[in-house]
Amino acid sequence: MEAQDCEAAATPEPPCRGLVAEWWDMVGRSVRHTVPSCREGDARGKDRGWYEAALQDGNPIIVYLHGSAQHRAASHRVRLAKVLSDGGFHVLSVDYRGFGDSTGKPTEEGLTVDAICVYEWTKARSGMTPVCLWGHSLGTGVATNAAKVLEEKGCPVDAIVLEAPFTNMWVACINYPLLMICRKFPRCSRALMDAMKRDRIVFPSDENVKFLSSPLLILHGEDDRTVPLECGKKLYEIAHTAYRNKERVKMVIFPPGFHHNLLCKSPLLIMTVRDFLSKQWA
Repeated sequence: MEAQDCEAAATPEPPCRGLVAEWWDMVGRSVRHTVPSCREGDARGKDRGWYEAALQDGNPIIVYLHGSAQHRAASHRVRLAKVLSDGGFHVLSVDYRGFGDSTGKPTEEGLTVDAICVYEWTKARSGMTPVCLWGHSLGTGVATNAAKVLEEKGCPVDAIVLEAPFTNMWVACINYPLLMICRKFPRCSRALMDAMKRDRIVFPSDENVKFLSSPLLILHGEDDRTVPLECGKKLYEIAHTAYRNKERVKMVIFPPGFHHNLLCKSPLLIMTVRDFLSKQWA
């Protein structure tokens, strides 16, 4: 199935009013639905109603929240969607406000609202089919923000996958290769911190995971130089300590060769994800 066909057919119906209507205007039109590969033949030529009904077919659903660079159609993201589709998942990919062809200005609050709206829209149409929030890089902070809000609403997400996560945005920034020089210059560090405070950029995954109960899978590449492995390990330690049910938290470290964006090339990825989710959802 061609990606553009899936995208056109899966575009959500515009909501009626308020916050969700605003989300529809900025982001909702940009949702791309990749069906499980076993259903590609069935999907050809179908309209939006067919795609929405397909979310109840029992194949698990992933809402994919991408990182800070480019958009949902970046090559490694398309490749991941294909891997997940071949593994039997529906994948709903979305560009946040201000990304790709979505309008609006990106803010931490806005990106979080976008993730919540996509998740709730999907849950409203998925019946008994489970829905997983999958965040990569920046998307991991968006995912934990959204998951915490939904937890506080009494609607914990069915599962969370964090690929190459950081603990919080400040730690992510000072560990980013191009910004590590700031450590040597206190004024530079203060300017960066002041700018982040001014724009209210925090993405505090290290605090968010303390309030979650959803199954949580952390994936990280050993040779990730964009978000160092130590960040993922630290987040896992915090989550594992906070969770009452320790079996709901797992971390898998991938061997060198996949860096920050290419875990989708590992033959172990789909087996790892399916094994974890099938046990949690049994």
